[in-house]
Amino acid sequence: MLTTRLTHVFGIEHPVVLAPMDLVSGARLATAVTTAGGLGLIGGGYGDGEWLKREFAAAAGTRVGCGFITWSLARNPELLDIALEHRPAAVMLSFGDPAPFAGRVRAAAVPLLCQVHTLDQARQALDAGADVVVAQGGEAGGHGAGTRSTFTHIPDVADLIAARSPDTLLMGAGGVADGRGLAGALALGADGVLVGTRFWATEEAVVSARAHARAVATDGDETIRTSVYDIVRSYDWPVEYNGRVLRNRFIDRWHGREADLATHLAEAAAAFKDAVSQQDYDIANMIVGEGVGLIRQILPAGEVVRRMAQDAAARLGEWAPRTAAVSA
Repeated sequence: MLTTRLTHVFGIEHPVVLAPMDLVSGARLATAVTTAGGLGLIGGGYGDGEWLKREFAAAAGTRVGCGFITWSLARNPELLDIALEHRPAAVMLSFGDPAPFAGRVRAAAVPLLCQVHTLDQARQALDAGADVVVAQGGEAGGHGAGTRSTFTHIPDVADLIAARSPDTLLMGAGGVADGRGLAGALALGADGVLVGTRFWATEEAVVSARAHARAVATDGDETIRTSVYDIVRSYDWPVEYNGRVLRNRFIDRWHGREADLATHLAEAAAAFKDAVSQQDYDIANMIVGEGVGLIRQILPAGEVVRRMAQDAAARLGEWAPRTAAVSA
């Protein structure tokens, strides 16, 4: 057992939370993580109200939360109302100022999680009244600022929270794919972890078998931070963010040639759309982080939660007596 402030406040068994990955983190995955003793978050993503309603309905009876891309939510604010109507276990906001939505979340007595990539963003989250700050390092899959590593970002934010708002909880994210990552995050000052890529590679994730097979066969050296998929999908991401994905032929052609990609956008977008439908991952994107190199099999999500928590507890338990002996 790993008892932390996060497990106590949220009434969960293990300090492991599912990242609300757009469309990948549906009700099936979120409920599996919660049932195993963690906390599952449905991915609100770029905003599909009907999909969000269906996933909450499918998760009925299981305590799950929801996460949103904040700048996209600003264009579809009614999505937050849909989420709050379902009394989520938490609402997570990432990639933008949480202040415009924080009041509504807190008024609904729902815990507010804010993902941050810099200390300035952490200060902004504390000012907005975040109950939990999620410090995401650049190792993470998907979008982020990509300028900080998890190893230094977590303790930096931990020190800020201790000085400004010691009751606020802290989760670490980015590269956490097994018990070693969870143990490391706790040792660095986090109360728990937010996990994406390891849950992306589970039986309940909305991911094709072909994508899973490709991920299991690769390693963390094959990921790259790039904006080419935002360009080809016409997603208007703020300039400070890009995304970590698995490198492929499409990236090799266009990364570093973004201006050329923009001039060939119609052709590239058509090729990308066709590749997605054909599951051709030489062109289509696979959104995974550096932790993909630690994944060698596709497991049920509940098994991932249990293995991660048990291994972390064992490692921390072995470490504590050695530390005490050295201190003595």
